[in-house]
Amino acid sequence: MRYLTWLVYCAVFLALFAFTLKNTTPVTLHGLLDAHWDAPLIVFLFVFFVAGCVLGLMAMVPPLVKAKRELAEVKRQIKRDVERPAPISPDLVEPAVPLDAVI
Repeated sequence: MRYLTWLVYCAVFLALFAFTLKNTTPVTLHGLLDAHWDAPLIVFLFVFFVAGCVLGLMAMVPPLVKAKRELAEVKRQIKRDVERPAPISPDLVEPAVPLDAVI
């Protein structure tokens, strides 16, 4: 199974490498205020891919921070409950059924 996985990785790498070699012709990216940049297409694809990854990671930060804060609160609550068990009041405890009782 490990060899099959590496074979797939190599196939994907070779496909992307071939795609890169096919897209080396320069293109012009027109920006705002008459700005323009000339570079190979693959450079622009790589830049926008990396920018998308960075924006995706930045979008994940707030939920991760919230989850980490909630986890810390739950850990503190568990530690507090273990150190000080909840009292059991006698009126809340149901009597045990005798072993010889008929149900």
